[in-house]
Amino acid sequence: MSVETPVERDVMEYDVLIVGAGPSGLAAACKLKQIAAEKGAEISVCVVEKGSEVGAHILSGAVFEPRALNELFPNWKELGAPLNAPVVRDELHLFYSPQKSFKFLNFMIPSPMHNEGNYVISLGNLCRWLAQQAESLGVEIYPGFAAQEVLIDEQNVVRGVQIGDLGVGHDGKPKDGVYAPGMELRAKYTLFSEGCRGHLGKRLIQQYQLESKDAPQHYGIGLKELWEIDPAKHEKGLVVHGAGWPLQAFGTEATGGSFLYHLENNQVVVGLIVDLSYSNPFLSPFDEFQRFKHHPVIAKYLEGGKRLSYGARALVKGGLDALPKLVFPGGALIGDDAGMLNYSKIKGSHTAMKSGMLAAEAVAERLLAGSEGGDVLNGYPEKFKASWLYDELYRSRNFGAVLHKFGALIGGTINWIEQNIFGGKAPWHFRDLKKDHETLKPAAQSQKIVYPKPDGKLSFDKLSSVFLSSTNHEEDQPVHLRLKDPSIPIGRNLPLYDEPAQRYCPAGVYEVVTAATGDKRFQINAQNCVHCKTCDIKDPSQNITWVAPEGNGGPNYPNM
Repeated sequence: MSVETPVERDVMEYDVLIVGAGPSGLAAACKLKQIAAEKGAEISVCVVEKGSEVGAHILSGAVFEPRALNELFPNWKELGAPLNAPVVRDELHLFYSPQKSFKFLNFMIPSPMHNEGNYVISLGNLCRWLAQQAESLGVEIYPGFAAQEVLIDEQNVVRGVQIGDLGVGHDGKPKDGVYAPGMELRAKYTLFSEGCRGHLGKRLIQQYQLESKDAPQHYGIGLKELWEIDPAKHEKGLVVHGAGWPLQAFGTEATGGSFLYHLENNQVVVGLIVDLSYSNPFLSPFDEFQRFKHHPVIAKYLEGGKRLSYGARALVKGGLDALPKLVFPGGALIGDDAGMLNYSKIKGSHTAMKSGMLAAEAVAERLLAGSEGGDVLNGYPEKFKASWLYDELYRSRNFGAVLHKFGALIGGTINWIEQNIFGGKAPWHFRDLKKDHETLKPAAQSQKIVYPKPDGKLSFDKLSSVFLSSTNHEEDQPVHLRLKDPSIPIGRNLPLYDEPAQRYCPAGVYEVVTAATGDKRFQINAQNCVHCKTCDIKDPSQNITWVAPEGNGGPNYPNM
């Protein structure tokens, strides 16, 4: 939160400012510098990142398709990119009870989920490597600086961002001796690459009316753990995907999927994706994930192992129909700020990188032609429409909507027919027009879900999990989870939905506390927040707004 009293701010100016050091932002930065070097020109590029370091807030599965990386750095192997576990084989399971599953034969797996030529990676480590390449090309990268406001001039043109003030107390007033006003970073063009549900991207979509007219955006929450397992159980490069239980269990009836990937060094990552279109307000994505790990298909790898890290992050899954307009005066949305994930592949890193590279090409063309910025980068959506990225998203346009409408079994069958027989170009078109926050049924019409207690071996509680995410925030600062109306959680959400925030949050941020008198209050433990953005998306009253806390705040993910 910036203080209300006008203050004098330092100003730095660049040709291009990139907000967020994820795969799209770093790919854009590298591409800009490469083009400038090829043309013998100079383009100044700055990347700001709210995490304490590049990669600190990066969370993804991740099976990585190197297509965009091959284009950006054809010699990535020689440069030491951290792609060390080539996929050796795929497994796909339909879990239909807590103990049983059906393993699909290879030909039964939808073609987008075949991973030959891909790699099991830590996306955080790949971003750290991309940052090294960017800096070697002359990009300035500043971690620990959270962009708080968009700078928009009188002509409604984006001119950069303002970094959040440091040293502001919980009451919104500057703290003596430590207050430092955030600087203004101005640029001819600003690219927003904050990831899924970026708080500035969300405002820009509203400000410039960029929402898709075809379908609303849809989201999931991905929960992930990193484990070190018995070497005898480890198979480097094995990729295991699943659907069905526990999300299709009686009383839950949610959609989503699971994964278990074998990295190098006897490590595996295990996770569950829960679509945020679920309807039962008693559902807890965190607890669904914890009980999922007890299924024999998963437990056989984890038993006797050690859990190393935990994290959670929302992911964007609306696909092509839900993409917003990509450009506005002075800037563009790239990566998951724009919604570029390919849900049929469960992959968004290569698509994010490609979107950043396309935007960089459009920006470079304008700058090299002598532009002083501020115009609309129409070259970016034109390049997108002509790219393999658009074709890939077009072929998966129905995937998420079909699963929402028909569930894992029937929806999966339809998707198999579309992908394997029609190559993603079937003559039908499905859209899910209901927004994720509109789907909850009243608690009185929903079945309560009783979750088993964690055993401390395969399943764990929220607070010990948040501890493993190394999450930390400066205690004396304004709460970065803002309520538009503080009365709604107890006055509306509690009687109608049993206040679902206390369950959909994967970090124990929200609690309903009952006093000795019986009075209830809504408590926000902002210190626990892992920046997943689920509350901003799923709150049925759209009453919670996530904004960036002080720079450095949040999780510090290692190898995630």
